[in-house]
Amino acid sequence: MKALFTEEARTRGVVVRTSVSYLPEQSEPDRGRWFWAYHIRIENEGEMAVQLLTRHWIITDGRGARHSVEGEGVVGEQPMIAPGGSFDYVSGCHLATPIGSMQGSYHMLGEDGSGFDVTIPKFGLIAPAVAG
Repeated sequence: MKALFTEEARTRGVVVRTSVSYLPEQSEPDRGRWFWAYHIRIENEGEMAVQLLTRHWIITDGRGARHSVEGEGVVGEQPMIAPGGSFDYVSGCHLATPIGSMQGSYHMLGEDGSGFDVTIPKFGLIAPAVAG
């Protein structure tokens, strides 16, 4: 299945694209649990290789509660992305509300030794309405 990237952000030649899917088979609305998978593609359109060192997510639920998540790498990796290259990964998020959003940043290290933050664009987590 080809991902439909809906949001993108560009920082210093690094493009972050996002795609999100609601997972009804893993969600339990009657128990206050909604689950989404998100697909991230990081493309290096710059002149030098970059390595993703850390991530910082801000997850906001439908009540406005914000949760910050920080850690090394993504999905257990700290990928090096060559000029013209890309790195894709899929992860998941659950909320206690049927709507919310995610946004954040990656801290990158350029091959010249410079460190910089790359924006992860804000994307919505929206469960489809249940007809009743």
